[in-house]
Amino acid sequence: IINGSTNYILTKMLGEKIAYKEALLQAQQLGFAESNPALDVEGTDAANKLTLLLTHAYGILSHPENILHKGISNISAYDATFAAEKNYQIKLIAQAKKLNNGKVAALVLPQFITNESQLYAVRNEYNGVVIESSFADKQFLYGKGAGRYPTASAVMSDISALRYQYRYEYRKRNNIVENELSTDFYLRLYVSFDNWNDINMSDFEWIEEFYYQGSRHYLIGVLSCNKLQSADWLHKKQVSIILCPDGIVEDVSTRKLKKKSLELAGIKEPEAPVAVIHTSAFKEKIKIPNENVICKTEELLN
Repeated sequence: IINGSTNYILTKMLGEKIAYKEALLQAQQLGFAESNPALDVEGTDAANKLTLLLTHAYGILSHPENILHKGISNISAYDATFAAEKNYQIKLIAQAKKLNNGKVAALVLPQFITNESQLYAVRNEYNGVVIESSFADKQFLYGKGAGRYPTASAVMSDISALRYQYRYEYRKRNNIVENELSTDFYLRLYVSFDNWNDINMSDFEWIEEFYYQGSRHYLIGVLSCNKLQSADWLHKKQVSIILCPDGIVEDVSTRKLKKKSLELAGIKEPEAPVAVIHTSAFKEKIKIPNENVICKTEELLN
């Protein structure tokens, strides 16, 4: 969590059940958000900071535009209700992770956080950073990330450093083997939207769950980072995207192999698979209007 403004807004939305616009106004009045908050709420500020962290952690130089990022401006009260029923928090998370293939995944997305994470209890304008290394295991850093005094302190620190010509060192840039960013991985996402036309269902490798309440639709599915980055629905105002806990999926070959085996055996998937709605707020059964979607129906209604 490296943007205090968005963390304050999300804390108010989930903790006090107030609307996004009202929470944003509070943040602006308290000096946690700018009069034009776009850089914060659209995830741009977090993406900028993540590029610096990538250089420190992995020696990777990257432009923020090359990093998948989406902010919190589309998070709705429906999403907050879903999170509360699952005992999740929603946080704007900037993360970098070394994949099994040796390359590095980097992205900025809202994410459901479980109470097992140190980030779960990071509230209001505070920031929290989890660092995991080969020998030191996990370390957790915590402190204020927005407001006039924390901002002034950071500015004064930089000015003071300039007086004695201090420069940040990026020692990982000297690594013999250079690390490399990759988008060759998959994401398990919660997506909420108003109409089926708002998203392209064929972008997903598979759909695991589907929910419906009133005029709002929800699904949890897996799709590739590349597909999401190029999707025309990624930044639609009526579409909310939240990364699931442990949302980075590196290998989908087993699922694809299973599907291919069924096809070779002559077993067809249902033409209109039924998704079972299993939260207290969304107790309905619905047929998904896409014959190519695979749905998981392991959890049944009470």
